[in-house]
This record gives sequence, C-alpha cells and structure tokens, in this order.
Amino acid sequence: MSMSSRKEFLSKIGSGAAALTLGTFFNPQNTKYILDELGTFNGSAEELATNESFWYRVQQAFTVDRSLINLNNGGVSPSPDFVQEAMKKHLDFSNQAPVYNMWRILEPRREGVRQQLARMFSVDSEEIALTRNASESLQICQLGMDLQPGDQVLTTTHDYPRMINTFKQRERREGIILKQFDLPVPAEDENEIVDLFERNIGPKTKMILMCHIVNLTGQILPVKKVVAMARKKGIPVLVDGAHAFAHFQFTQEDLDCDYYTTSLHKWLFAPHGTGLLYVKKDKIGDLWPLMAAHENQVDDIRKFEEIGTHPAANYLAIGEAVTFHEGIGSERKEARLKYLNDLWIDELIDDPKVTLHTSRNPSFACGIATVEVKGKDPSELSSSLWKKHNIIVTPIKHHQFNGIRVTPNVYTTTEEIARFTDAMKEEVFDA
Repeated sequence: MSMSSRKEFLSKIGSGAAALTLGTFFNPQNTKYILDELGTFNGSAEELATNESFWYRVQQAFTVDRSLINLNNGGVSPSPDFVQEAMKKHLDFSNQAPVYNMWRILEPRREGVRQQLARMFSVDSEEIALTRNASESLQICQLGMDLQPGDQVLTTTHDYPRMINTFKQRERREGIILKQFDLPVPAEDENEIVDLFERNIGPKTKMILMCHIVNLTGQILPVKKVVAMARKKGIPVLVDGAHAFAHFQFTQEDLDCDYYTTSLHKWLFAPHGTGLLYVKKDKIGDLWPLMAAHENQVDDIRKFEEIGTHPAANYLAIGEAVTFHEGIGSERKEARLKYLNDLWIDELIDDPKVTLHTSRNPSFACGIATVEVKGKDPSELSSSLWKKHNIIVTPIKHHQFNGIRVTPNVYTTTEEIARFTDAMKEEVFDA
C-alpha cells in the first residue's frame, strides 16, 4: 500500500487510529473507571462501532502484546486486566489454606456465577453447568446420550475435529454410525440448510450435532429452524456454540435448543479453561455425566461438574468477565466486530486473486471470516504473515475450500487492521 493510499485508508477508520502505539497499552487503567467511562457514550451500536474514543477505552483494559497482531481470537482470547487480577486474588486466597478456603468458601460462590450466566442466556440457573471448555461440554452430551449399535449420528463436514473424533471413537467402540454432509460455502439460504439436514436424516438417526457458528468459515447456521424440524421427528439436537456465546447478541429463546455448549475463554474473555453447558431441565435426568455422579444427583445440573477438584479461581473470575462484557454491551460488541472485518474485506475483496469464503450478510456472519489468496497455500501464507509481519492467523484446509481464518476482537485497533491489510496486499501481489 502506498503512503497516500495508506493515509486514505486510515482516514476511513478514524483520525486517532494511527496514534494507538505500543506504549499506550502497557499501563491499563482501573477497569471500573473504564466501564464508567463507557457508560457516558451515547449513540446506537452502529454509530459507536466507528467511535475510536469508545474502543480506545475498551482496549486499555487489556494487557496484550502489541508487538504482534493476534487475529486468531477464535482460538482463545486474552482476558482483561481486571479478570486476570480477580483470578489471581481468588488463587492467592485459596492457597492460604486450600482444604478450607477453596472447598468451604470459594466453591459455594460458584452459584453466583451460575446465576450470572443464566441471566445472560435467559434460562434457569438450574440449567447451567460450569465446565472447562466447549469440548468438555460437548463430550458430556456426545457420550452421555444412550445409543445402540447401528444408531446413526448426523453432522456436517464443517464441525470441529475433536467432536468428529468423539463420535468416531463411539463408532469403533459401540458400533454406532456417523454420517456427515457438506454445507454450501458460504450458505445464505436458511431453508436450504434446514433441507440439507432433513434430507440426510435416516430411519436410524438418533442425534444431530450442529454448529451455531462454524469455526472454519464463521458461517452462522439457523439453529432454531433445524431444532424445530428435528424435534418433530423426535431427534435431539446438540448445539456447538464454542464461537458464538458473547460474540453476537442472542439468548436461548432465539435458539429453542435443549442442549447448548460453549467456551467462555473465547468471546467472553473469561479465564482460560472455562466453559458452559446448558441442558433443558426436563432433559437433565436422561443425560449421563462424563464422570460418575451419585444417583441422587440424577436430575441435578451439578452432576455434570463432578470432575474432582475444580479450578475454583478460574470459575469465580467468570463473574468479572460477564461484568466487562455487559459494560461494553452485546450489540455494541457485535457491531464493532462486523466493522473490523468489513474494514479489511472491503480493501481486498475486489482483487481477482482473493476469494472470501464467508457471507457478507450480517445474518450469516459476524467477527470470523475466511479468505483465500489464489496461488498461496494457507499454511505458507499464515507462516509468511507471521515471519514477515508478526501477524497471527489460522490456516484452514478443507476439501471444499482453503484459506486463512481472520478473527479480530474488541482490543484490536484499526491501525492493526491497516497493517494486516498492507501485509495481505503484499502477499496477493506476490501470488
């Protein structure tokens, strides 16, 4: 990008963007003060999405390393300083006398966090279990539903490999059958997606696994419509929401699912190793826990938390993460993530060597996008961006498409997006 075009680009993203340099972020302000400041801003979510003063204050809550550009927040996101400090406080207190402080004092306080998350998802707190990640939540359901030899599980080729491997192990061990099918890339017709699920259902289909948002492409799927279709056939739908929760605005009512799973260390900014499992109250009794629980817990959501000693400090600091998320505001966050993706996509999409594998319709995508540069292997492109520019992205290889996955977050500056765009234009030119 030439100096003149770079200036033009930066003018689009706000005059203060170029001033956000490395040293600005090493001394974050008290987060309570930051949240108070955020409350003084007026305007719609769309208006605030481009207000760099607002997002400058959000960015100050993080202690991220600005010598690199992390565009792999779909993997794991950093926690704000305020969440980190809360976890350290709980951990220090626990270590004074863990047999008492951790078990007698900290463990019971998880109930308050359970209530916070339940309010956020608009469900009963007796339907929320705290887990260590989406994989644990998913495997509770994948392994906890009774299946017989010959029973079929239906999912797509776009689901997370760990979850596919879980069913493949049940295939080898129990003789169930895993059936997968392709999704359009991108998919922009909800009825077409529902029809694909329905057409692949067979007489022995006993469970459906589907993503809320696909990790490969950022594709948002019509969960509510698939659930409604499957419910008429008596087939439970397990929803993988690893990349969705706290990413964009929704509640359980928008999905109407019986089982929902997610990680909290992605878009909620909770401590690493925290997750959530939602099970509708009347379904709890029929689902076996991953680790054995006492028979008197059969209808208790807490049976899914029976893993031995818990990471109490991690769980309790989830509360601060929820507070921070609500201080930003779900709608504001969603609008900002869409805006950041639009910035780099708009600069690259007209090049014939560039193919976007993610919908630009806001109903079908948000803060995750996958882009292909013709003539560039995704792994080689990812490696080049890191070695030349200290930019982290995720290479994606699938039999339907290839590319790199780009996932900025609320702490990402528009200046960093400009640097990424510069680097990508170099790569496109060299392709």
